[in-house]
Amino acid sequence: MNKKYVYEIYRTAGLLKADCLWQESGWKDIRFLSIVNYMGARPEYPPEAKVRLIYDHEFLHVFFAVREKFTRCKERSVNGAVWEDSCVEFFFSPDNNSPERYFNLEVNCGGVPLMHYNIVPRKEYIEVSPEDLSMIEIYHSLPGVIDPEITGTTGWIVAYSLPMDIIRKYSGITHPSPGVVWRANFYKAAVNNSNPHYMTWAPIDNPVPDFHLPRFFGELIFR
Repeated sequence: MNKKYVYEIYRTAGLLKADCLWQESGWKDIRFLSIVNYMGARPEYPPEAKVRLIYDHEFLHVFFAVREKFTRCKERSVNGAVWEDSCVEFFFSPDNNSPERYFNLEVNCGGVPLMHYNIVPRKEYIEVSPEDLSMIEIYHSLPGVIDPEITGTTGWIVAYSLPMDIIRKYSGITHPSPGVVWRANFYKAAVNNSNPHYMTWAPIDNPVPDFHLPRFFGELIFR
């Protein structure tokens, strides 16, 4: 575990209204963490990527903000190859009794998700069903398809409310409350564009890009 990388998540006073997910009014005083480390070669045009989180009893709310060149988005199938597009990713271990097991939730800039529950990294996982993924309210500021890519600098947002019920259906859960710690990492990636890159919040020491290395996760501390 990378204990140098810690982010505190604060509880909202009440349920966050859906239309506040990507509006500043819903996130007053909630700080961002920055996704600034790289796996593999540093791209010629380094993107800027950051994320912030808040929670309530029913949801974990996640807000990504990105600025980059060469934005591209083609995948429209839920649980498809969204990582090939300009995308943002949240990997997390919600069960303190099984810290080696984790979810990867990946969303491309067009708002299409992929979510797996990893029992053995790279070897055994359960795919979260499209029906369950439809319960996640996802907001995205760009069109669903961007092809050809946008070559100039583009700013975009992906924000979503992840129901605790989805986590609970596939995994044990140490339910968020003050003092609870989850292990996690955040990523920004793009494979199928003119500026491929693999960016991380907590650094990963590996010779080739690979996000599925939970031993490098940082900490999320609920307040």
